[in-house]
Amino acid sequence: MQSLHGNYESYLALRTRLPADQGLNTYYANVHRDWSWGDEENQASMNQLRSVLHDSADLGNVLVLGAGACRLAYDLHMQMDCAATIAMDFNPLLLLIAYKVVNGDALKMYEFPIAPRSLEDDAVLRTLSAPEVVREGFHLVLGDALRPPFAPESFDTVVTPWLIDIVTEDLPVMAARINGLLKPEGRWVNFGSLAFATPERTRRYSPEETKAIVAESGFSDPYVAEATIPYMCSPASRHGRQEKVFSFAAYKERSAEQPPRHRALPDWIVTGEESVPLTHSFRSQAMTTQIYSFIMSLIDGKRSIKDMALVLEKQKLMTREEAEPAIRSFLTKMYDDAQKQSGF
Repeated sequence: MQSLHGNYESYLALRTRLPADQGLNTYYANVHRDWSWGDEENQASMNQLRSVLHDSADLGNVLVLGAGACRLAYDLHMQMDCAATIAMDFNPLLLLIAYKVVNGDALKMYEFPIAPRSLEDDAVLRTLSAPEVVREGFHLVLGDALRPPFAPESFDTVVTPWLIDIVTEDLPVMAARINGLLKPEGRWVNFGSLAFATPERTRRYSPEETKAIVAESGFSDPYVAEATIPYMCSPASRHGRQEKVFSFAAYKERSAEQPPRHRALPDWIVTGEESVPLTHSFRSQAMTTQIYSFIMSLIDGKRSIKDMALVLEKQKLMTREEAEPAIRSFLTKMYDDAQKQSGF
């Protein structure tokens, strides 16, 4: 039974696989923005929420999806009428720091600015602290926004800060999931950019399309506010930007059909019991890998590119004229990758 239990946990872990562009330190700078740079950016963010919530809002039980280092969730809980606030993110570093800070600890951590203002700013020792200990009812949950571990219709308010444009799910699917988390007449509050990261251009939605998708997903016509605010402007860095953020609030008017649970990977990868499909992409990659592997086997410290091209021609893999630029391109990439390896 222990073995079966372990396999099941492994399957679940694969189901909630991190996106390829996410890592433990991906948003490390955010902990400094949230808890040590001062109030300008944090207050600007809260002002945007207020602009769509209208100060007197009773938020009830609140879920903040993709809460990051949790300053916005903290400010929301401390400054607005929230019965309880759950701040959820899948990054354990950010949540562990937030847990310490909101409970009164002062943490010493180094910031490494992207473009230091001076030599002294290469590594800046910061003190991370909250304005005050968080009041009761504030909870941190380590979890995936695409597979939230909550019962349907559990929340009065769901907040999505800087989230809807970076998740891998299409916005209509994400909107339906959020609908399912909200109680009848619950409210969805969004804040952040609309720089959709998907390579599919048809899924990079305009503000008008975003509003329409929200309304078509069981919500009222969103009340929208836009403003240009500072974003990630470290006092120790020359680097920073201004972002025109897109905020909205919309009420749940009807239930939306719920999508199936998000799966980051197909069953044939997760369980290992189904046949691996021989797709066109796999065929192409297999051929490319075989050729590149063969090219690498020819690297012996003696052969030139021209010598390698002649071998490929003799093996009838490609003509010499085709082989030379292909080998040169491959070796150039290998050389560039070798130069990028980090070190001191």
